[in-house]
Amino acid sequence: MSDWFARRARLAAQLPAGAVAVLATAPERRRNGDSDYPYRHDSSFYYLCGFPEPEAVLVIVAGQRPRSLLFCREKNAEREIWDGFRYGPEAAQTAFGVDEAYPIDDLDVHLAELLADAPALYLPLARDAALDARARGWLDSVRAQARKGVQAPAVLGDLTPLVEEMRLIKDAGELATMEQAGRISAQAHARAMRAVRPGMPEYALEAELLYEFRRHGAQAPAYPSIVAGGANACVLHYVANNALLRDGDLVLIDAGCELDGYASDITRTFPVNGRFSPAQRDLYELVLAAQAAAIATIAPGRRVAEVHEAALRVLTQGMLDLGLITHLVSLEQALEQRLYLPFYMHGTSHWLGMDVHDCGNYKDVHHSERPSRLLETGMVLTVEPGIYVRAAEGVPREFWNTGIRIEDDAAVTAHGARLLSAGAPKTVREIEDLMQHD
Repeated sequence: MSDWFARRARLAAQLPAGAVAVLATAPERRRNGDSDYPYRHDSSFYYLCGFPEPEAVLVIVAGQRPRSLLFCREKNAEREIWDGFRYGPEAAQTAFGVDEAYPIDDLDVHLAELLADAPALYLPLARDAALDARARGWLDSVRAQARKGVQAPAVLGDLTPLVEEMRLIKDAGELATMEQAGRISAQAHARAMRAVRPGMPEYALEAELLYEFRRHGAQAPAYPSIVAGGANACVLHYVANNALLRDGDLVLIDAGCELDGYASDITRTFPVNGRFSPAQRDLYELVLAAQAAAIATIAPGRRVAEVHEAALRVLTQGMLDLGLITHLVSLEQALEQRLYLPFYMHGTSHWLGMDVHDCGNYKDVHHSERPSRLLETGMVLTVEPGIYVRAAEGVPREFWNTGIRIEDDAAVTAHGARLLSAGAPKTVREIEDLMQHD
């Protein structure tokens, strides 16, 4: 509760005195018939109050002593028989540390009152069409009182960048949750390495991951799991997971759990039969070296773009050495001409947090030339170089249909990177020893 209170206070301190900020949680989504998708809250809403139910709105009134109001569903004994527990306003006020709590049906009346003579209204602009439309109704209600001397807010501000910059820097509690999510996901990857057999369908290996996530308390996968054998690993967002895993192929697994609202994101690539071929080993060691170079750049004061640049240099030199790039050029020329693109076409890092591709700018918004932003203690980012070799004329045949990615989650500390996903086997020896001993 103290974290939510402190976050709301920090947000209020960035707003003009008397300004009103409004943030709604995510709605329930219909899957089909009378069935909904499993409910998942809005990340920024949850970050500020921790309330897990749908049909809820958080209101913050800025000032020397800021106020927070929560609007949520009322207690309903009949609906709780069908759908489960509801906090209701009274219990929610105590449980989530808000100053006031009211039924969600009272939202419009209270907002019209709160916005009377308020200097500004802050919303996540153009993110929630229903909330945007509702806000227009509140403002119309206030404007209708103009002849009585009541003023509507003169400023309509965007709440999103303020909350997202807060979310980018994780506190100790957030980092602890993310590290536990990383441990669970690492165990799931190790389980998959032990379970894989030639002839197994990809989805059976996916089931091993899901079992491990859930049995350790994670609520869900943080994103659709990728289990890609052979040539499927050359498809970056492959999620069909319905092919058979073949003897002699590699399998790439990109999967992580969500624990208490926070994501993990790990990728490992390993041989279906437990042994890397010489060509597979060459490519794998190249990607592993690129990841090590990228991780070594992570420290406060370094630019986030340096992480990608470090990985890219190692990968491109390896492509030249292995004959994937056949042009007679230097490393600098290969980088300038982007000759690596057929084999490495994505970035090396993204922010990680409540969302798997978490919020926060990658550019320095305070610099006129908008360079890559500086890393700060408390940021968490992925480090995920890869190499993807499709069957193509001029490409050495021994590398065909091979996709390799190695991804870990790195927290920025005063001393460099601390890997939250270090428990997942990663070196060739670690992987082969685990797979041969099981």
